[in-house]
Amino acid sequence: MTVHKRIRPFNTRDTYPEQQLDNDLCQTVVARGQMVFVRGQIGQDLDTSESVAIGDAAGQAEKAMANIAMLLEEAGATLEHVCKITIYLVDPRYREPVYRTVGRWLKGVHPVSTGIVVSALARPEWLVEIDAIAVIPEEA
Repeated sequence: MTVHKRIRPFNTRDTYPEQQLDNDLCQTVVARGQMVFVRGQIGQDLDTSESVAIGDAAGQAEKAMANIAMLLEEAGATLEHVCKITIYLVDPRYREPVYRTVGRWLKGVHPVSTGIVVSALARPEWLVEIDAIAVIPEEA
């Protein structure tokens, strides 16, 4: 039986105290030592849970991508290993500044990407959320 590596586990009861939730989640899962699934990241400091760049979609995308880079590193991967990203926006007008920001972080990587406009994210101050899937190459 394969046990997946779970990075930065947490419970939603602590993350969203204003909501009646009790889900055990984590920020990243490394499956079979190669597949890396990064939870949707937003403009939030992972250590303090403080929201950043309020009202600034590009600033929130910057923090989300910094979080993704940090979580990939904790999993033994890098941004170069990213195969798929999904970008969730609460307003299609944020697309250009957010995609420019993400593009800087993933320059030369060429992942597949899906963009989705949603009516809202988990907190009203969050304007963008980005998740990622990466594959760590097998050692030669």
